Amino acid sequence: MKSPHLDKELTQHLLKIAFFVLGALLILQSFPREGRFRYTFQEGKPWRYGLMTAPYDFQIYKSEDQLENERALALNDFKPYLRMDTSMFEKQLATLKADFHTKYRLTVPMHYLDYAVSQLKVIYATGIVSNKDKEALLDDSIGFVVMVRNKMAHTQSINSLFTASEAYEALFQNLPPSIDAVQLKACRLNNYLTENLTLDKEATQREKEALLATVSLTSGLVQRGERIIDRGEIISAETFQVLSSLKRVAEKRQADVGGVGVLIGQIVLISGLFFLQFLFLWFFRPFTYKRKANVAFVLIMITSLVLLTALVVRSGFATVYLIPYAVLPIMVRTFFDSRTALFAHIITVLLSSAIVPYPYEFLLLQITAGMTSVYSLKDLTQRSQLVICALLVFLTYSIMYLGVSLIQEGAILRINPMMFAYFLLNAGLMLSSYLLIYLFEWLFGYTSNVTLVELSNINNPLLRQFSETCPGSFQHSMQVSNLATAAAQEINANVQLARTGSLYHDIGKMLNPVFFVENQSGLNPHDSLTPEESAAIIRKHVTDGLKLAHKHKLPLVIRDCIRSHHGNGPVRYFYTKFKNEHPDEPVPDVFFYEGDLPMSKETAILMMADAVEASSRSLKTYTEESIAGLVDKIIDNQIAEGLYKHVPITFRDLEKLKSVFKSKITSFYHARITYPEAPGVTQPPLIE
Repeated sequence: MKSPHLDKELTQHLLKIAFFVLGALLILQSFPREGRFRYTFQEGKPWRYGLMTAPYDFQIYKSEDQLENERALALNDFKPYLRMDTSMFEKQLATLKADFHTKYRLTVPMHYLDYAVSQLKVIYATGIVSNKDKEALLDDSIGFVVMVRNKMAHTQSINSLFTASEAYEALFQNLPPSIDAVQLKACRLNNYLTENLTLDKEATQREKEALLATVSLTSGLVQRGERIIDRGEIISAETFQVLSSLKRVAEKRQADVGGVGVLIGQIVLISGLFFLQFLFLWFFRPFTYKRKANVAFVLIMITSLVLLTALVVRSGFATVYLIPYAVLPIMVRTFFDSRTALFAHIITVLLSSAIVPYPYEFLLLQITAGMTSVYSLKDLTQRSQLVICALLVFLTYSIMYLGVSLIQEGAILRINPMMFAYFLLNAGLMLSSYLLIYLFEWLFGYTSNVTLVELSNINNPLLRQFSETCPGSFQHSMQVSNLATAAAQEINANVQLARTGSLYHDIGKMLNPVFFVENQSGLNPHDSLTPEESAAIIRKHVTDGLKLAHKHKLPLVIRDCIRSHHGNGPVRYFYTKFKNEHPDEPVPDVFFYEGDLPMSKETAILMMADAVEASSRSLKTYTEESIAGLVDKIIDNQIAEGLYKHVPITFRDLEKLKSVFKSKITSFYHARITYPEAPGVTQPPLIE
């Protein structure tokens, strides 16, 4: 029968693997499916590879500018097709004659009708086109059109065509003496002017396509084995066109025969890099891998940046150098460690390099920028640190780009100055990391050093209440904090966590302050209680502290410090008292704390510092020997009780911690000299 614990572990493990698979699928979906040319090159820059010869025969394609010019020349002879409706004149003529005999015969002489008919015949034979069509033709600089009339076509100037308004004006130009303009206008001849020309879109499109087809897309042929370029040679405009043509042909050949191959290659690349990230977390960061939220966070950071890269490259509306890749190592370093941050950053950059146009330059700049961000931001506790980090990343980008460009260009004046503006904007976007810290803390339950610094402020409402309610316990916590800070620095633990956790570890004493000796000033309430009752009250300060921590929404890492600062060890004083009074009886559970054992260096340091500081107050004499003996005895007893069996700490670390505690306790209780009083001299009052 399988253990439920093993089943749960397997489920968690499979869920984390599913996270990796989902991230890989999202990235795979964003990758371009077409094959990529293996070389990157730019006009006017040196060729970075070896001798290039044509691998097969291929045509040299003209550049887009060249094709555009040749197409424009070809379209100089372009003539749109207009189709004439010959029946329109007959219809309007019949209407005019009918109206003349019914409306105007009595007031307008008959020869006016003859004049109107002759003029309309000329106008309709020339053609009437709509205002919209004529304006469009003139805007396109069209000089002539092809007029199709009764299946017969002829060329005609666009300026000779009438619009309805122009035709009406033409009726009144050069009137013979026998025609009066006023009487002619009375015939309302504008009612008989209608467009009889329409644009034949199909014939026009066929004509345009036929002219464009005369423009050849290629300008020559490169034969197999023909030399193209060699290492170090500057890529001229002609060579650039040859290389661009080879790239076009090569990618088309890959698309024709290797679509499945490209997909398989992308699957292998993405899966391989994600597998490396998985192995790193599993083997080298098991504590990070244990929590599925940690795995999800790392994968979200990697996947989101790769997807953003694919979006920018595909859209072309910006450059990838505006994407603040250094945000990833900053975020991962803030919540985990430097090596995890750098490894995740390298995986992200390698995946993104498969999408960007110039992968070598991209890799060089992004990896060095990521290294700079990790090394310059060991502990983020102040906003100024992030500003300095952003400036250093900007300098890294600029220096590395300058070096790469000088290698490629050979002259500083040929370097693109806009790149430095992109780097500056990139550094500015890095400052958003400060806001992202709070977002990720809220989403994943993390605690950054920024938050720990804020919590360690003794003006924090909870700490201020602690100092007022339990002044003795608060002073004890301050001393423990000093010890823990020095100890954490000595063994490279999280100093800020050790400091802040120490300040809050005894807040549970606020609910029963007088039952703790450091807060008593005379009567001891334990004198009237049994050892069992006293032990129950003393050990309750751990659970009370956890309740207060939950109420005040303290981070989980601070709650861990509260929960584990006594572990499951005995309530020492009353445990010993009970043993002395009842030597043959088993010790009840009430004499043992209900906390967890320390799991990290920081919680172990707190347990040691708490015990050492509290016990040091009971020493009768403060000498180096007595302090050293006390520290050794306490820590050795804790080790013997197995309180640190889950902590990743070495014997060497333990010796360092003992040395720090001895030194600090000695400095706390150093001897002070007594100042002699001069005869007859009265000491001034302290407060006037």
